[in-house]
Amino acid sequence: MLPMIDPFKELRDIEKRISSMLDLERAAVPAVSKESVWAPAVNEKEDEKAYYVEVDLPGVKKEDINVEVKDNILVISGERKFKKEEKDKGYVRTESFFGRFERRFTLPADADAEKIEAKVEDGVLHLMIPKVEEKENTKKIEIK
Repeated sequence: MLPMIDPFKELRDIEKRISSMLDLERAAVPAVSKESVWAPAVNEKEDEKAYYVEVDLPGVKKEDINVEVKDNILVISGERKFKKEEKDKGYVRTESFFGRFERRFTLPADADAEKIEAKVEDGVLHLMIPKVEEKENTKKIEIK
């Protein structure tokens, strides 16, 4: 039995290391504007038929999301627009990130980029990336 290979493991490990470095930087910097570039949370899983990617995009409209494949790289990008809020008295605290976002993923060799499906439901972008059906590549050669 062949060992199970997780094509996204290395990307998740790199993402965790970068995220922990950014958390340290954010803690050292006082009150920074949250209107900039941010990276939405992503969940990934797979079964024998497809890879599944879920991207948390609360408050992002469907028309503000772009999904494309270029040179075997899945690119998910868009923008969460900031809502201006004015108050006469008191303070308004905003912990949500606003601005542009982009996530990139190298597609596994068995991903069928032509048949990727995407839908948005309850603030989550759901992607289904089908696997290419394995075909028997054996051809009998006649000996003369």
